[in-house]
Amino acid sequence: MQVNSILNIAKSADMDCLNRTSQEKEGSFSGVLKNQTKETSLEELFQKASDTYGVSTDLLKAVAKQESSFNPNATSKCGAQGLMQLMPKTAESLGVTDAYDPEQNIMGGAKYLSQLLKKYEGNVSYALAAYNAGSNNVAKYGGIPPFKETQNYVAKITESLETGVTIPNTMVTVKENEMIADAGVPQQKEAEPQKRDASTTNSTEISDDLNSVFSYDEYLKFLEIFLNDYFEITADLVDENEEKENTEESIFTVFQEQRQYNPLWKSLNNIYT
Repeated sequence: MQVNSILNIAKSADMDCLNRTSQEKEGSFSGVLKNQTKETSLEELFQKASDTYGVSTDLLKAVAKQESSFNPNATSKCGAQGLMQLMPKTAESLGVTDAYDPEQNIMGGAKYLSQLLKKYEGNVSYALAAYNAGSNNVAKYGGIPPFKETQNYVAKITESLETGVTIPNTMVTVKENEMIADAGVPQQKEAEPQKRDASTTNSTEISDDLNSVFSYDEYLKFLEIFLNDYFEITADLVDENEEKENTEESIFTVFQEQRQYNPLWKSLNNIYT
């Protein structure tokens, strides 16, 4: 095998990936970063929310059953959205950016329930009443409001907690990068500004930073030029040293290592795979 053949094959594969990505993705970094999804089960999502906010999985499942019958796309007449039927303003206050994303919705609902349970010192009935009718009505009536809907709501969820809730054994699609702004992490006191950690930076921040430097189309053009120059330079070096022993194996090994460890290659792999 000739070294140039190896480089040409690698170049062809990478340029094909670049061209395919340019055609399929939206013309912005947000289009690349936000459209990545993954499959998971409702059971896993409820367990994650329970572990994060200290609300029992039984309570979360019972609320979701009563609110939406486990339908991620449910919308009520008054505008409540998703599995846990979050009102838009409530969802926004909880950091939920997409109420129809199952993970965000369940995490947001769990956060809201944890706040209500804390507010009412662990009184589940009061927390449920507030979830349904609002805290102002609970305060106004000194407990569960005398609304038929709210009283039935609390009674049915309490019954589900006693008998148990069976959830659908189905997989749901959630956004992998577009996470909740803060609903995934308990609220903390404000800390002094710190340097941003790349491992915890969300896709929106990355997208904004990249777009402030150059457009997505300009970025793709840069990559095309870079890859062309990279392979031409490498090929020239190989030509000069082709007579050296084990050159082919060494160049191929270096190339593979570049793909695995070089920050540019790693970022490309994260975006395009």
